[in-house]
Amino acid sequence: MCDHKSFVKFVSGEEHYSEVLSRVSDVRGQLWIGTADIKDVYVKHGSQAVPLLKVLSDLIRRGVEIRMIYAKEPGPAFRQDFDRYPILRTGMEIMLCPRVHFKMLVFDFESAYIGSANLTGAGIGMKSRDRRNFECGIITDDPVLVESATEQFDSVWRGEHCPRCGRRQYCPSPLK
Repeated sequence: MCDHKSFVKFVSGEEHYSEVLSRVSDVRGQLWIGTADIKDVYVKHGSQAVPLLKVLSDLIRRGVEIRMIYAKEPGPAFRQDFDRYPILRTGMEIMLCPRVHFKMLVFDFESAYIGSANLTGAGIGMKSRDRRNFECGIITDDPVLVESATEQFDSVWRGEHCPRCGRRQYCPSPLK
């Protein structure tokens, strides 16, 4: 019998940054990221602000496996930051799926963020209170919720929905 007491915490506003993105650098084995929109998000790193992509490249160097699904090609600022970290090209698995609208991060299959915030500065990043979107979500280690989030992400990753997607003409690389 497991005596682990699960936590579920509601997060909104700046808590997306302090409670969710702060967990990224602590990942030990696997990080799965799902977002509809992705931009050049910056995070605190010591006394500096650095691109989240730098943190992801550091995780890859530590042996962390990263998967990311997003719905549309990121803008030029993101691509410029991405190109500064060549390890991301070979060390991070990336999938573009135009139907993805979920926003989630799964940390080591032990905890997850499930919410409304895209991986953008106004959604989950360091933007000031007056420049943020109104977002909400939960962060949890409840095994049922983490497993459900993981399965939804993985079903898209496996291409389970591709045969009946209805947007094949917009998909750069349908899986099935």
